[in-house]
Amino acid sequence: LPACRDSRLLIKDLHFDGVPVRIYLPREASASKRRGVVFCHGGCGIFASIRSYERVCRYIARKSDSVVVSVGYHLAPEHKYPAQTLECLAATVHFLKSAETYGADPARVILCGDSVGGTYAASVCQELGHRPDTPKIRAQVLIYPFLQALNFNLPSHQKNAAIAFLSRERTVHFILKYLNKDCSLKEPILAGSHVPESMNSKCRKWINPDLLPEVFKLSYKPPAPGLFLPHVHEEVQELFEPWFSPLLAEDAAVCGLPDTCIVTCEHDVLRDEGLLYKKRLEDNNVRVTWHHEEKGFHG
Repeated sequence: LPACRDSRLLIKDLHFDGVPVRIYLPREASASKRRGVVFCHGGCGIFASIRSYERVCRYIARKSDSVVVSVGYHLAPEHKYPAQTLECLAATVHFLKSAETYGADPARVILCGDSVGGTYAASVCQELGHRPDTPKIRAQVLIYPFLQALNFNLPSHQKNAAIAFLSRERTVHFILKYLNKDCSLKEPILAGSHVPESMNSKCRKWINPDLLPEVFKLSYKPPAPGLFLPHVHEEVQELFEPWFSPLLAEDAAVCGLPDTCIVTCEHDVLRDEGLLYKKRLEDNNVRVTWHHEEKGFHG
């Protein structure tokens, strides 16, 4: 939808540090500064826009009486990774520094995103966690976020392998499209052939079905180890960067994160990485609220 009149909101299309944004400002006067929400939309980094999230952002602004900034980052593959993360970061920093201009309290700004928007929100929070030049993010809300590209054989990948919209195979297909890589890499990545044993060993403490509650492992069958293929590993180095896979960030980045709300859905291939990130945050003394939608699915 285009920006249009709303009796309760003033809606403007602006640019924050060169990044397109749409800002939703409650019309009713407030005795104090409002909360702020920076929203990063989903769409695998290659779909969707400010316009397609118009209803969502209006709803958040009205229901929470908050100033909402929807970030219109440019899409891949025309705009190469990590342009999307960098634009979300730039828009967030701009808003944190200018929040009072829009009637928002810079000490009460949360970062929110769904799907890959949750990836960008998580990455930006990790980046800003220890920066002294900006106000601290008050909290992050990650709605079924994509958080790792090492293991596509977790219980939720098996259970929801053929689920509508975001199947296991399509997840990797979209990743390769996003990075502008050859889609023939899909099968070896699904098999785990892109991950050397040294990295598997290091990350086992973070990405491991044993870390999941038993209720989420019913009918799970551990796959046979994939044969490591060095040429595949070389082709997809981006998958191992914390900006792409926030679950792989070092503890030094994770321990500086703000209060967190994670939303997962039962019928979603990404369910387990949300749960694994929850555990990582809790292990690093970050306060986490978790909502699980038993009948929910991705999108």
